[in-house]
Amino acid sequence: MAAAPSIRCSSCRASDVTAAWTRLDWPDGDFRLAPSFWSTAESDDLLAALDALPDWRQHRVRLFGRDVPSPRLSAWYGDAGTGYRYSGHYHEPLPWPPLLQRLRERIAATTGHRFNAVLANRYRDGGDAMGWHSDNEPELGARPVIASASFGGVRRFLLRHRDSGRREALDLGHGSLLLMAGDSQRCWQHAVPRTRRAIGLRINLTFRLIQPP
Repeated sequence: MAAAPSIRCSSCRASDVTAAWTRLDWPDGDFRLAPSFWSTAESDDLLAALDALPDWRQHRVRLFGRDVPSPRLSAWYGDAGTGYRYSGHYHEPLPWPPLLQRLRERIAATTGHRFNAVLANRYRDGGDAMGWHSDNEPELGARPVIASASFGGVRRFLLRHRDSGRREALDLGHGSLLLMAGDSQRCWQHAVPRTRRAIGLRINLTFRLIQPP
C-alpha cells in the first residue's frame, strides 16, 4: 500500500505522519493495520471534533428477538440512497459533515477504495461494547471493504473464525486505521468486549460502500 498523505483540515494541526501498514497473516481475509495513520496531535483534534457532532443517539437494536437500547451511541452518515439495515432496524443516512467528508477522502486516496457511507460509534467508557457480528449485510456486497478508524481510549478488538474457531485480538489505539477486505466479513466475526478497566471516550468510524439495489 502507498504511504498516507498528511491530512489538512480546519480542525487538525498539520502533520507529516506517514502510515506504516502491517498486513496481518490471518487466513480467509485481508486485514491491514496502520497503528498511527493519524499523528497524536491530529488524533486529539479529531476526537474533540467528532465528540462535538450533534447527531449521537442511543438507537434500539434487536437482540434475541427483543428490542433493547444499543450499548453505545451511534450515527449513520452517507450519500443519498445509502440507507442501511443493521441490528434489525433501518437507518436513513444523515448528510456528511465536512469533517467526515475530509476523513473519507483521505482514507479513499490512501487505500484506493471508495466509500459512500460511515457508521460512527461513540463508546462512552469501558461499559459500552459491541457483540459478535460480521459486517455482511446484503447492501455491502459479497466481499465488502471496511475501513475502521479509532480515536480515544484503546479498546481490545476481538476476532474469531466462523469455521475453525481461531481467535485473534488487536488493541486499536488512538489514530489507528484497520482495513478489512477480501473474505474477512464472510469468514470472521468481530467484537469489542466490555472492560472494567478505566477507559475514557472512544470514537470509531467504519467507512463502507453501500451497493445499489
